[in-house]
Formats: sequence, structure tokens, C-alpha cells
Amino acid sequence: MKIGIESESFHLWFQNLRMDIFQFIEKTYELGLDGIIINVVKDYNLDEKWGALGKADDNHLNKIKSLLNKYNMFIEIDMRNLDYHRLVEVIEVAHKLGARIVRTYVPIKINRANINLEEVHDIVKIKQDFDPESLEEAVVSLKKILPVLQKYRIKLALENHEYETSFELVKIIKQLNSPWIRLLYDFGNSMMAWEDPNVAVKNMAPYVVSTHCKDHIIIADKDSDFGYIVCGVPLGQGNIDIRGAFDILYRESAIESINIEMCYPYCAEFKRSIGTGGVYSVGSGAFKVGKPLYPVKPQQYYYPQEISQELLEKMLEDQMEGVESSVKYVRDMLKDYE
Repeated sequence: MKIGIESESFHLWFQNLRMDIFQFIEKTYELGLDGIIINVVKDYNLDEKWGALGKADDNHLNKIKSLLNKYNMFIEIDMRNLDYHRLVEVIEVAHKLGARIVRTYVPIKINRANINLEEVHDIVKIKQDFDPESLEEAVVSLKKILPVLQKYRIKLALENHEYETSFELVKIIKQLNSPWIRLLYDFGNSMMAWEDPNVAVKNMAPYVVSTHCKDHIIIADKDSDFGYIVCGVPLGQGNIDIRGAFDILYRESAIESINIEMCYPYCAEFKRSIGTGGVYSVGSGAFKVGKPLYPVKPQQYYYPQEISQELLEKMLEDQMEGVESSVKYVRDMLKDYE
């Protein structure tokens, strides 16, 4: 089983210009990992169109591919939404880089009336009620992109991305009935839809071709609609049964790698109504409540540069240490499968 790492694991390093795509690849090699996932979603200080990739001209892509080949690394691409032209654009870039999997997720309908978009780096981090019509529209969009996926022999992996339950995603896969559209299992994201991660993996496993391996705790947040918020921590330091979920994937899915997406430090709101995914309260299992990580509001964890330089430097250091400990955790876990 190969080990990969998603660029989001170093989100503070990318956002604050301490790391670029080439340094990310070099760091991945230094960590002894087998591949990378590049997030091409815009964010603070990142390219508006290509995120952590930086840009997508042929010269830039050739340099990336050359470095990947030097280290014999695989690559996957993470994008969002289902706009046909954007999908084609990203799939073509994935093809040039030699990626066989592109991740995306179902776009949600949101009410933008009271949102100042100029102050929002990532619109999907905003708490909104879920519109079921988004799932129906997703099927139509996905059918349209099928010929492009077939042409380039690339699989599109739908992620459980904070809003969708595993049942809703599996329903989409069954409706499409195509080998070119599969699932990406994120170990923690189902929690934001009030679904236990191990329930989600059991439902999704037969269709999973890629992963985002992360760990979470729950912390109190008086500013949250629910009074609590989901908080990312290094692998093995949270409440998710990572080993149990991986064992299901190992036995019941076709994954060839376990990909670390250590979303730390970050926090995410619960996105659905309590009980949507079968969980009705916090306090036990994956939803066990822990202590806050930093002396600032949980929603300020993701962009510490907006608070102070001192906090940013502290979190940059913590993030690097968290990646290193997460890599060790995954390596130790995989020893049971040798």
C-alpha cells in the first residue's frame, strides 16, 4: 500500500508562501512518501484558478512531471464543483501530469444575499442548509462529463465533503452506473453531516478509489449554531477509528494508496441538521468532546495570519510536526498489513 499526502496538509505553508509545488514534492520525498495530491482550489494567497498548483502552462506542468518522475511519485488532483468546462480543464491538466484520479464534490446551493464574498476565501466553509436538489443536478452534470473521462481514462472521485451523507453519494454512483465515476472516502468529513465515519466507510467502500486520511475531535464553540464544532488534529490524536476504517477499505475497496490530508489546524461547522447521518449528539465515539487547541476562536484556526504573526509562526511549526507524526502513524498502521 502506497502513502500519499494532500497539499492541504501544508495549507499554512502554501498560503503564507513558505512552500510551493516543487518544495512540496521535495518535502514529500524527504518524508519518504510515494505520491501527492494537489488541491487546485483557490485560497488565501494562492492562485485564483490553480491553487497550490500555481499555474497550468505546459512548461510549468512539464517541470512538475519531471520532478515526480525523478522520485517515481504518483499524483492526483483535487478540485471542486461540477462545472463542465472547469472539469474538462482540470481533467486535461491531470492527463498531462499523469494523474489517474481527479477528486471533486457536489456543489451546494447557497443563499449569497448576506455574504460578502470579497471577505470569504473558501465559500464552502460557510454554514448553509443543504438543498437536496443539488444531488439531482449533480447526476445530470456527471453524465455530461463521462465521455471526457473515458477519453483520458481518468476516474472522477466524488468526495463526502461535509454536506453529503454516504447514502446520498452511493445513490448517485448507482444511478450513474459507470466505472469512471467513483468515490473518495474522507475519514472525517461525514461528521459534519452527523454521520459516524465508520458507517460512512462501510457504505462507500465498494466504490472508493481514493482517500483523505485525517483525524478529528469535537470542541465547544459558543459561536456555532450547534454549540460545538469539528476540529482537525494530527492522525492518531483524535477520536476517529482510523485503523477500523482503513481495515474496511483494505478488505472491501480497490484503493492502492492511503493519502494523508492532515487538516490541522482547522475547524468546520456542522453542515446538516442534527441526526441527518444517524448521530444525534456529541459526547462519545468519533464525536467525543476535547479541549480547544489554541487561545483564539475555533473559526480563527485556519487563518492565524489574520490574528498575529506570533500565532502564525506557532501554527506553522505545529502543522509541520503534525504532518511528521501523521506519517509515522500511517506507517505504523500499515505494518499490520505487510
